[in-house]
Amino acid sequence: MHTASLLGSDADAAAPRLADAAEGRVGIVRKATETAADGGKTLSRAATEYVVDDGWRASGEGLSIRDAIDRLAPDHDFAFVLGAPGARLPALVVGDTDETVEGPLVDTGGIEGLDAAAAVEAIEATEPYETLESLVAAVKRSEEATYSGAIATFTGRVRAKEDEDDERTHYLEFEKYDGVAERRMDAIEAELEERDGILDVRLHHRTGRVPDGEDIVFVVVLAGHRREAFRAVEDGIDRLKEEVPLFKKEVTDEETFWVHQRE
Repeated sequence: MHTASLLGSDADAAAPRLADAAEGRVGIVRKATETAADGGKTLSRAATEYVVDDGWRASGEGLSIRDAIDRLAPDHDFAFVLGAPGARLPALVVGDTDETVEGPLVDTGGIEGLDAAAAVEAIEATEPYETLESLVAAVKRSEEATYSGAIATFTGRVRAKEDEDDERTHYLEFEKYDGVAERRMDAIEAELEERDGILDVRLHHRTGRVPDGEDIVFVVVLAGHRREAFRAVEDGIDRLKEEVPLFKKEVTDEETFWVHQRE
């Protein structure tokens, strides 16, 4: 799924135009208004709601913006988030905004200047938003799923501390060689899929800033049986860490450093 944060005074007007231009299923996520209703109940402004293109709607006061996007990821092609500058997503600015936006994909200056098709194309060029659930859903849709008796997964996350006395790690920040990292992961997937009993393999590593407690990397393997699935998962994460050109910056209580310079 590809995502974008729509910011600016014309963001609400831009959302349906982008949805019309996008191919596939689209979800729109926003902070709920006081008049937004869910089964006849009035929601507070602290609530979050999301709407998908077939008119289905859900909302809740305990639902964060990222929670809503995670729910859309397994079966949507796009998610557009309205009015959430802190969502850490590619940004598209439509109209005036008081928010500081670093490197927006598109800044139209207003709804009149919005080329919806070009904006969607720019969003499609960004890193997809994946979760463990979306990757599992993808392998379940594989043409080879009929022959599968096992799905094995690995999830790597940002560890705040390794020992009690350690400085706390607040976040990790990842950079990659564009194109090179993707080609290397594609090659690892293809080579693992050549093994007997391995039907589909998905590797995904997030880039940018990832706070402590959040997921960083996923390996998902669809296989005929559990043993080959487990072996492929272990080999997949080992090869990703060894072969894919990713650079990690760590920010702790007292310092900031590139991890490869300490090794």
